[in-house]
Amino acid sequence: MKHCYVYIMANKPNGVIYIGVTDNIEERVREHKNKIYPKFFIAKYNCENLIYFEEFENGEEASIREKQFKSGKEIGKLN
Repeated sequence: MKHCYVYIMANKPNGVIYIGVTDNIEERVREHKNKIYPKFFIAKYNCENLIYFEEFENGEEASIREKQFKSGKEIGKLN
């Protein structure tokens, strides 16, 4: 079974963060670090440090969790 991941990348401590969902966390982090998509937000702001991720059994669960993070209510709980 293929898992999905919600992940958070940052450019520095207390800096800009990016929250995303993927089914291949290793490849996605590699793409971000290598700036494969130079015009995307994550490349423009140098968000290349993986600071957090969670694993889910399906994409629907991961999308729900991503929305919770993006609402801002969950970010403070990571500290």
